[in-house]
Amino acid sequence: MKLEYYKHFISTFKKCIQESKPLNSKIFVGVAAGGLAIVLAIIAFSGTLISDVGGGEFAPFQEPEVLPLQIEFHNLSVLEISEKQATLDIEFIVSNPNFKSVMLQRLKYTVFHDDTRIVAGEVGSSPTGFVDTSNYYLILNERPVTIGEKFIVKNTGDAELWEKLEISLVEGKNALNWRITAEAYSNLSSLTSGQENIASFEFTK
Repeated sequence: MKLEYYKHFISTFKKCIQESKPLNSKIFVGVAAGGLAIVLAIIAFSGTLISDVGGGEFAPFQEPEVLPLQIEFHNLSVLEISEKQATLDIEFIVSNPNFKSVMLQRLKYTVFHDDTRIVAGEVGSSPTGFVDTSNYYLILNERPVTIGEKFIVKNTGDAELWEKLEISLVEGKNALNWRITAEAYSNLSSLTSGQENIASFEFTK
């Protein structure tokens, strides 16, 4: 009796194992199909979400806006004078409000006395071709730079102007009724990045 029961148990167990193999394959295929359906559903939902938010297109990467450099007038002094010409020195303080370093390519300026132009000059230079080099100033954040140059004023017979220049030299302070306009041409540290920024300034006595 026990032997027959044991044989019946073994026979039933083998039958269950044989029947379970195709069942496991079906389960595996079903699980894979279900997983694929879930992935497709997620992609479809994500596409709908992107379409709702951005019109179905990804926004292109945009360079951060480059703020113009800040220019302050620092000094205008007479270094020497003769009957024919006078040598003056002009200086500006340049500061950078951006987090990145900015390249000051050139600073154009014009000096007036009583609304009469006495000189027009330029500090720095921009390249005009592939061979040319640029004489620029690299302005770092929170590190103002003083730039300037010396220039010559010819004596054209304006006695009042020449007297003011002589007084400026003797007294050590500027006696001119001056007005200065300036334009700063700047860019990012790379010549190929961003666009050129032009900022205009005017300083009066």
